[in-house]
Amino acid sequence: MSLPERIVAGDRLALARLLTQLENEAPEGQDTLGALYVHTGDSYRIGVTGAPGTGKSTLVNQLARQLRQRPFPDASDAPRVAIIAVDPSSPFTGGAILGDRIRMRDLSGDEGIFIRSMASRGSLGGLAKTTGSLALALDAAGFEIILIETVGAGQAEVEVASAAHTTIVIDAPGMGDEVQANKAGILEIADILVVNKADQPGAENTVRVLEMALEFANQQERADRVNWKPPVLPTTATTGVGIPGLVDSIYAHFNFLKDTGQWAERERQLISTQFYAGLQQELFERFCRSNADGVLERKIDALLARKISPREAIASLLDARD
Repeated sequence: MSLPERIVAGDRLALARLLTQLENEAPEGQDTLGALYVHTGDSYRIGVTGAPGTGKSTLVNQLARQLRQRPFPDASDAPRVAIIAVDPSSPFTGGAILGDRIRMRDLSGDEGIFIRSMASRGSLGGLAKTTGSLALALDAAGFEIILIETVGAGQAEVEVASAAHTTIVIDAPGMGDEVQANKAGILEIADILVVNKADQPGAENTVRVLEMALEFANQQERADRVNWKPPVLPTTATTGVGIPGLVDSIYAHFNFLKDTGQWAERERQLISTQFYAGLQQELFERFCRSNADGVLERKIDALLARKISPREAIASLLDARD
């Protein structure tokens, strides 16, 4: 069988091979993904984001375990769950520890769970450049739910909202960033808010502050938030307390998206975001290849000498003027 056929048939080694090709941006990986694209469009993507120290990985671990025990609404079988955990990479070597593979080892015995850690490789916004491609491959491989855990870089992680149907934002007592999160737009992207480590002092106050912040947040800017009020849920991921309630809220939001027709809007957003990102990257790379005779460097020299403004430099390049 071909690589795409093996992946659709459930060959985990073939899937792992494709994910490596996609993460390395190998052309053969994109060719395989193109052949698999007809098999995509059935997964439910859940983004999980929050500042470092909030317990994202532990919560994702428990959440995956619970999801495997709770069938989708109107379904009889438990969903297959894939996890994409984006780890920070070194700005010097590009390498990453990929610690989530270590932290989630206890899930490895479940054939219905697939875990993939990947390095951010300098990308901002909490995701890696190829996260969307990996999610498509896992979708084609038949995983009904895909959990996408962001780097954990704090308030800049709003990109996940355009890569998921449901976005979960995690906070924890003592972080002191509830108001800052509101300013940065973190509350605006949240479909579900979680206060993890709820067994620690200050948890109840953190819940109250976030609930108050939600009341004052400008929800009108996002039409897809109409009639959905993000719940604020206390959890203790180390013991599993609150995780069943989190699954209830996830499935409630899933039903809300389906019942209101907003699922199609989110799906269009996922596709358009990935399409525009790929188009931008391809156009930039083609532009650089077509101007390999030092044109770009000469523009930078002119900018350094203040002979031309950045806007004028870009306009002259696009107008094929040197």
